[in-house]
Amino acid sequence: MTLPSLLLVPGAWHKPEHLQLLIDDLPGIDVHTVPLTSCGDDPKALGDMYSDAAAIRAAVEAIGGPVVVVAHSYGGVPTTQALADASNVKSIVYLAAFQLDAGDSLLSSAGGDPALWWEFHRQEGVGDFLTVANPVEVFYGDVDRSVAEKAAAALGYQSYAATTQKLTAVAWQTIPSTYIICEADGAIPPFVQELFAKRADRTLRLNSSHSPFLSQPSALAQLIRHELSLP
Repeated sequence: MTLPSLLLVPGAWHKPEHLQLLIDDLPGIDVHTVPLTSCGDDPKALGDMYSDAAAIRAAVEAIGGPVVVVAHSYGGVPTTQALADASNVKSIVYLAAFQLDAGDSLLSSAGGDPALWWEFHRQEGVGDFLTVANPVEVFYGDVDRSVAEKAAAALGYQSYAATTQKLTAVAWQTIPSTYIICEADGAIPPFVQELFAKRADRTLRLNSSHSPFLSQPSALAQLIRHELSLP
C-alpha cells in the first residue's frame, strides 16, 4: 500500500526545524514542511495569514499527489484558508490547532483578548509583531529541558496582523478532518480544543503539552501513520 505524502505546517513563532524529531520518527514517509511567512527572524519581512495560506497552497500543489496535511496551533488558520478547493488533499489533521469557521480570526476565536503570554512590539515602519513570554512553560511543559530551551531559542517573531485576519474559505467543510487534543496544553486550554474538535470528523487525544512533536514524537508519529493509512 502506497501512503500519501505528508505536509507539516508549524504554528506561530515556530519553524520547520522545530518538527525535526517528529520527522525522524516517520521513516519511509514522504514528509514535506512549509515555513510560514508570518514567522521569521526579521520583523520587517513578516507576512500575514493570507500569505501563509498562499505558501501552504503552493506547497500542496508542488507535491501533486495525494497528501495529508498536519497543521499545528495557529497553522490551522491558514491551512483552513488555503485548502478549501485543493483536489489532492486527502485529509487535514488539526494538532492542538485553531479549527475555525468563515469570518473567524485567531483573535476573535479567543474572544478578542490576546493571550497573557503574548508580548507586543511596535517598530516604526514595521508594524506590530509578537514574541512569547516564558515559551518553555507555555509551549514545552513536558519537553526535556535542554530540548525545550533549544526550541525556545529558535523561535521567530510573529506577525500580529496574522492573528486578526478573518477566514474567507473553510477547507474542513469539504475535506475530512481529524483533531488531536493535547490534554496538558499550556497554550490552548484543552476545553477550547474540545470546542474546535466538534468541527472535526474524528477526535484523538495525547496526554501532552502543546508540542508533542518535541515531547512525544514517537506517539505523535504513530497517530499520523494511522491517519495516512485511512482509506
